[in-house]
Amino acid sequence: MTAARTLATLTATLTATLTAAGAFAVTTAALSAPAAQAATASAPVAWGPVYAPGHAAKAAGALTATGEDHADLPTADVVKVTGTIQDATKSSSCGWAVFRITYRSGSNLPNKNRAVLDCSYGSPKRFSFKYRDVYQVELKVCSGAKAAKPSLNCLYAGTWKTLYLSK
Repeated sequence: MTAARTLATLTATLTATLTAAGAFAVTTAALSAPAAQAATASAPVAWGPVYAPGHAAKAAGALTATGEDHADLPTADVVKVTGTIQDATKSSSCGWAVFRITYRSGSNLPNKNRAVLDCSYGSPKRFSFKYRDVYQVELKVCSGAKAAKPSLNCLYAGTWKTLYLSK
């Protein structure tokens, strides 16, 4: 009888401890999850510096993604990119920051480029832009001639750095 009573007391104590620990874990997770999501949804995330080959240009800044929607295709309602591009060549070359923005259009994910040019050696040029229904933002920093758009070498050689990817 003593062994049965000890076993019953031990079982009751263990059950009460596990129930309290489980309730604490659920409460802690429930309280911390919305706070973490709210902090990441609206807080700017710094990126850079990202350099062109040979350090001929440099770009840095911040990205803010708000209103992520994961119903059909995961996208952010609005993505705002701010930053600077700085030309580091003393020649006639310029610094290019080229962004590839992939966005939702119906059930498709097309992309478009947004380029920022700086030809003033040593003086950074500021930029800021917003896009809606954004799935991904990528960046490539290049150095090239002053032109209406970046060179094909800038657009297609090398790799893109991912700044934002909706998950």
